[in-house]
Amino acid sequence: MELLYVDPAFVVCVKPVGMDAEKEVPEALKARFGGDIFTIHRLDKNVGGVMVFARTRQAAAALSRAVQEGTMVKEYVAMVHGAPPEEGDWEDLLWKDSAKNKVFVVKRERKGVKKARLEYRRLTEGECSLVRVRLHTGRSHQIRVQFASRGFPLVGDHKYGSRDEATAPMLFSCRITFPHRGKTCCFEALPGWYGTEKAENSL
Repeated sequence: MELLYVDPAFVVCVKPVGMDAEKEVPEALKARFGGDIFTIHRLDKNVGGVMVFARTRQAAAALSRAVQEGTMVKEYVAMVHGAPPEEGDWEDLLWKDSAKNKVFVVKRERKGVKKARLEYRRLTEGECSLVRVRLHTGRSHQIRVQFASRGFPLVGDHKYGSRDEATAPMLFSCRITFPHRGKTCCFEALPGWYGTEKAENSL
């Protein structure tokens, strides 16, 4: 597992696809550094990318507060089928069927329904397009279901309509930004499948 930054307060790593963000990654970090590891946010098991874990209760409280106040900014890259509009700011109501572990866009607020918002811009256009996404809310499967509901399922996301041969959704947490002791910390990485010169120049 790639480490991007380590200090006494927190560790930033690139979670591999296939590792559980709430159990396996903290265990691996504990084995490497000892002491406590506190999970602040999560990624689906079949999604990789940049994550931050706290190493003290004080850091965990500060990072959790950043999540709640919206000062922790999480950005992603994704490959989707089709070509969505050049940019967008999407708000939806999402409901999760826990028994099926699947999320649906619904029209009315009711018990269990949560508001979800993201902004994106398209980096490349084609049969499959690369998009850069900023989350404003951290709902389960949010990026996957918001794009799929508009006819642009993520490549490899068979749960939400993709019919290709990729083995996992092409979604990656590429940048995380948060305040820490009066400074702004920013860490980023890109997945192996991220690739065109045009896309790289758009970052």
